[in-house]
Amino acid sequence: RLFYAMDNGGNENYHIYAADIDGKNALDLTPFEGVKAGILSLLKEQKDYIIVLLNKDNPQIFEPYKLNVVTGDLEKLYENTDPANPIQGYDFDKDGNLRAYTKMVNGVEMELYYKNGETGVFELKKKTPWDDSFGIIAFNYTTPDPDDAYVATNLDGDKSRIVLYDLKNNREIKEVFANAQYDVSDMGLSRKRNYEIDYFSYEGEKSEIIPVSALYKAIDEGVKKNFTGKIYGIADYDDDENTFLIILQSDKLYGTYYEYDVKTKQFTLLYDLMPQLKEEDMAEMRPITFKSRDGLTIHGYITLPKEALQGKKVPMVVNPHGGPQGIRDSWGFNPETQLFASRGYATLQVNFRISGGYGKEFLRAGFKQIGRKVMDDVEDGVRFAIAQGWADESKIAIYGGSHGGYATLMGLVKTPNLYTCGVDYVGVSNIETFFSSFPEYWKPMTEMVKQIWYDLDNPEEKAIAREASPVYQIDKIVKPVYVVQGANDPRVNINESDQIVTALRAKGLDVPYMVKYNEGHGFYREENRMDFYATMLGFLAKYLK
Repeated sequence: RLFYAMDNGGNENYHIYAADIDGKNALDLTPFEGVKAGILSLLKEQKDYIIVLLNKDNPQIFEPYKLNVVTGDLEKLYENTDPANPIQGYDFDKDGNLRAYTKMVNGVEMELYYKNGETGVFELKKKTPWDDSFGIIAFNYTTPDPDDAYVATNLDGDKSRIVLYDLKNNREIKEVFANAQYDVSDMGLSRKRNYEIDYFSYEGEKSEIIPVSALYKAIDEGVKKNFTGKIYGIADYDDDENTFLIILQSDKLYGTYYEYDVKTKQFTLLYDLMPQLKEEDMAEMRPITFKSRDGLTIHGYITLPKEALQGKKVPMVVNPHGGPQGIRDSWGFNPETQLFASRGYATLQVNFRISGGYGKEFLRAGFKQIGRKVMDDVEDGVRFAIAQGWADESKIAIYGGSHGGYATLMGLVKTPNLYTCGVDYVGVSNIETFFSSFPEYWKPMTEMVKQIWYDLDNPEEKAIAREASPVYQIDKIVKPVYVVQGANDPRVNINESDQIVTALRAKGLDVPYMVKYNEGHGFYREENRMDFYATMLGFLAKYLK
């Protein structure tokens, strides 16, 4: 059976469906109105069952259920009895037993509870601020001690590392992997080979896999020997670990799937996901590093069309990422940057302060700085690209989605002479109304949001939030803006786009506004995406010519 999640018109209340391998006999396994579902665990030893999360009994909290994928029968595995301090994460072992959970307390603290194997009671083991990390990746089944687990944590330093931890006695046994520059938070274990460590991974300038087991070292060696310049991932493998499904990607390759035969060490091409796109026609994405005006090291990427590689200054689209906290842009094939490159535009992507993967101090440097120093980092990146001779400083646009849409508007507010135009895609325009329209399952995180953005109950911070809200800075927006919104967006309510469009039109600006009534936080239907990109390209061409 195949499993997939699908929502209705972008409302993000995902249901889980099962279907035969040919797509037939589809069954909605979670047919509950207004309920959001997610797959938590596939039970390898119980083929007819998976563990799912549902906010079925309270829209603000998610609880684990054992779901029969044949009949749709549900069994609740644990009840979240404290909605004011909801459980945010559940840790099940390989046999489907709940061993630990993490709850959010007062919206800003995380408490890890571990089940005492003798008493069956969940005992508090760790209490940390929400922006510190201590999370179980996997339980360690290679030792006779059932209380050992692999944990990702940054409690004793800036970067997240992986340690072997004794949960019963609440002590670190040893560090198993770390990187001095980047957060490390993932690893792979072999179910067949008694849970031997296969690899560690982290996101640096590019995605990095550090092989540990002999099997993964052979795969890694084979990829590097046969596919120079590609990054790879293990998409799947059979239970006997004789055959692996490998996906290869690069900045110029959308993706190809290969079958890897462990015995022969041969790669066989299965699928080229975009055979019509030739690597030689694609643009190069380069990692970049520069200093912010206050001395932070900022990383990012520049995608350069062929004209830029020939020494010509080209128009540039600045593309701030969403989130913003804990999110980052990464190296690889990006359909949008390639689309822009095909029109002769460079694309700049800046992992500004508050982006993820660079340690907690870099993350915290962006708290209370959204719309302020975060935007300074974006501007500093633009100045860097101009200084490198890549960008024509008279032809720079800014475009982004979600926080990137907000950053688009704030870029036009703060640096009106830097940009020729902007495209705001499902972006925030008014911090106060944005906060008041959160979906129910975000509301337990209100205090956390106050720490990241601004505390509107504090008069001084409320004044700053108003200054950082584009809708209150309309007089400073003098360049053309194109606004795009999904009517069913549960994250950034359509009111955010309505407000900015109404205000800009009231001052006499001609503001094109696209609304799709069967979309939410971003467009996913092909006809809507085609419409959006065609009109955006026309808009950019008008002001970047």
